[in-house]
Order: sequence, then C-alpha cells, then structure tokens
Amino acid sequence: MSETPAPDAAPRRPDARFLLSHPAHFIALGLGSGLSPVAPGTAGTLWAWLAWLALQHWLSPVALGWVVVLSFPIGWWACTRAAMRLRILDPGCIVWDEVAAFWLVLWLVTPAGLLAQACAFALFRFFDAAKPGPVGWADRLFHGFGWAGGFGIMLDDLVAAFCTLLVIAGWRAWT
Repeated sequence: MSETPAPDAAPRRPDARFLLSHPAHFIALGLGSGLSPVAPGTAGTLWAWLAWLALQHWLSPVALGWVVVLSFPIGWWACTRAAMRLRILDPGCIVWDEVAAFWLVLWLVTPAGLLAQACAFALFRFFDAAKPGPVGWADRLFHGFGWAGGFGIMLDDLVAAFCTLLVIAGWRAWT
C-alpha cells in the first residue's frame, strides 16, 4: 500500500459509508462525531467529554490514565490512515486528536465539577480553534501524508491541551 495518494486523486468527502469502512476511520472520525456538518472539532470534543463522564463510572483513575495514554498511539495510526484515505492533509472531520487531547485535560483536572470541566472545555476549544502561539507553531510543524502527517494532526491538539492545563494551573495557583 502506498503512503501517498495518487497525484490526480480527488479528495474524498467523508460519509457514513467511509466511517464504517475501516476501524481506523471509525476511530479518527470520533465514532461519527466528526461527521457533524457544523463545527466537527467542537462536536468531537463534546463527544469526548460525554464519553469521559460515562467512563468515570466504570473505570478507576488508573484505568482512565491507560485509556488516555493508549488513545494517542491509536489516534496517530487512525488519523494517519483516515487522512491518507480522504486525501486531505488535516481533514476537519478527523476529531480523534480533539478526543485524545481533551481526555488528557479531563484526566489531569479530575476531580473537577461540571463547571470546572466546562471551563476546561471552553479553554481547550479556544486554544484548538484560534491556535495562538505554540499551538499554531505545532499546527504548522508536520504536514503530509503518512506517519509524519498523522503525528502533526495529533500534535497541535496535544499542545492545545497543555496550554489549557497551564491556564488552569495558573488560575488554581492564583486563587
């Protein structure tokens, strides 16, 4: 299998058929949340939050930590494969990067009430969408099809998560 799409290949439009055609697509598109016609990144982050709230009832903090840790290499693989199949460098429908990064935020701010989680959600969405400073740098760092491109898809959201955590830590230290 080639690591790059054919030069004359047109980008694919993601749909339910694409979503269900391979496990990597299902994961990369956030179990379908990335197919949202409006703000798929926000929809993916919202799905991540709801999934986290459910997982907290069944998994210990250590098990949740393993879910977070494993979500990054699995996401790297899934995002790489889905972007290559879509023939788009960083498709908006790929939202696993938001899922994994926001799970990291939630895991590190736990225990936190719903208001604190909502603030973390808003901060994360700001950093991910606006891409200020280091987030924008990370977004421009790796591009292309293949493993570097998949890593690039994941990297800017990881940096957005760290920026979110930095603001939360600063706020907690100040209050």
